[in-house]
Amino acid sequence: MAVSLTLDADKNHPVNYMQVPHSYIEDSVQLALQEDIGSGDVTAKLIAEDDFSLATVISREAAVICGVDWFEEVFAQLDPQIFIEWDVDDGDQIEAGQTLCSLSGSSRALLSGERTALNFLQTLSSTASKAAQYVAAVAGTSTRILDTRKTIPGLRLAQKYAVSCGGAVNHRIGLYDAVLIKENHILAAGGIPQAVSAARFNSPELMIEVEVENMVELQQALDTNVNRIMLDNFNLQQLSEAVALTAGRTELEASGNVSLDTVRAIAETGVDFISTGAITKDIKAIDLSMRFS
Repeated sequence: MAVSLTLDADKNHPVNYMQVPHSYIEDSVQLALQEDIGSGDVTAKLIAEDDFSLATVISREAAVICGVDWFEEVFAQLDPQIFIEWDVDDGDQIEAGQTLCSLSGSSRALLSGERTALNFLQTLSSTASKAAQYVAAVAGTSTRILDTRKTIPGLRLAQKYAVSCGGAVNHRIGLYDAVLIKENHILAAGGIPQAVSAARFNSPELMIEVEVENMVELQQALDTNVNRIMLDNFNLQQLSEAVALTAGRTELEASGNVSLDTVRAIAETGVDFISTGAITKDIKAIDLSMRFS
């Protein structure tokens, strides 16, 4: 599956939204609908088959919207005749009480798709909103916020897309599109130089990043001329020293002990990136409501 990755995005320019294949959205929605509807929505059958309804989706809280294509795909699979008119788009900041879209069509289809459609929209909007909070916290610095692989199983690309809607940058998508050499890889390979050499031999076309835990390992990684170095659980003084030692020779990524309370100070040390799993795993669904009329 081909995806557009913002891994090496220029930090001086806006991040382009990840391009998610429509086939991925179709498959995700199909699985979600099968999970919810199964052999049929027995409650929706209480409504006459030819009954027609109007509905609106309203947000009860401020958020950054994400998941429009997933929401639309739910109803496209249930009934292509359902019409949806949007007042917002992915990446838009909305306020509490704002109407997101209006729907019209089969009452049965609207009722059957309501929960699945809202699940996608409120979960992905939550991810985008959390990412936007971290991006806002480092505004004015040169540091970019990165996501991680700590995503909801089955929704990796969807959440990565949501991260980009929130203004943050995607790290590697999975274990296949970039080399990230961590502590156990280093131990198994016999050291940082050996691990990097093997990575270059096996995957010469991929970005190589090395995780280091102290200044000695940082120097070893610098000597191998890798694309990026991850500074794992460095304190603020160590981060500043690492930036000074590196002097722009490679990109530096801070990781560990990252929160909204600490991220600004970390950014002010001068690191290029800060990665945090919080933007994809420490999320609370945005409160959305579909109202029928």
